[in-house]
Amino acid sequence: MTETQAREEICRVGRSLFERGYVHATAGNISVRLDASEGGGYLITPTDACLGFLDPARLARLDDQVRQISGDRASKTIALHAHIYRAASQFDSKTRCVIHTHSTHCVALTLQPGREELLPAVTPYFVMKVGHVPVMAYHRPGAPETAELVAQAISRYGEAGTPIRAVMLARLGPNVWHDSPAAAMATLEELEETARLVSLSASVPEPLTEIQINELRQTFGARW
Repeated sequence: MTETQAREEICRVGRSLFERGYVHATAGNISVRLDASEGGGYLITPTDACLGFLDPARLARLDDQVRQISGDRASKTIALHAHIYRAASQFDSKTRCVIHTHSTHCVALTLQPGREELLPAVTPYFVMKVGHVPVMAYHRPGAPETAELVAQAISRYGEAGTPIRAVMLARLGPNVWHDSPAAAMATLEELEETARLVSLSASVPEPLTEIQINELRQTFGARW
């Protein structure tokens, strides 16, 4: 993906998420890690930008050391995104996009205490497309310790043989990552839809059995 294509995709995905209610006001951010052939570094949505009305030319451009080169001032979450790219790339070298939203049903579940993971394995597509989603204890938005905790969680799950594509920041929202903005958006959609189903249930749904999960692993390469 060229830098021009990445800029256009960030804006397209941002607008889609905004129009469908996955983000609101100026909440959320999207970044792309550029290939070396495009000069490396990162693109990220500007601070306090509405994802529904992004301008490709005004996206923040940063170098490999996360120093801003051009564009509007980068979102304060770029440090967290950079940690995610470094940690996740150890288990999936194609990791190219991180999306953060304040998706309603995901956040609602973290208002209930005692969740180490956001969701049980309640649907086959959640198991196949998302997998484990550890919940990170609350820290203020942009807190530097959050980036370290997230990187540690990515490494811990990856080394255990269950690499993850998402973490949940308690009371804030999910961060998801994949090989493109479109794929990261699809992961986010599946995560929020599963959170919505669980939120609408009268009680915590019975998870899939280990036999059922193993069948999904063997048939579809599920990440659970």
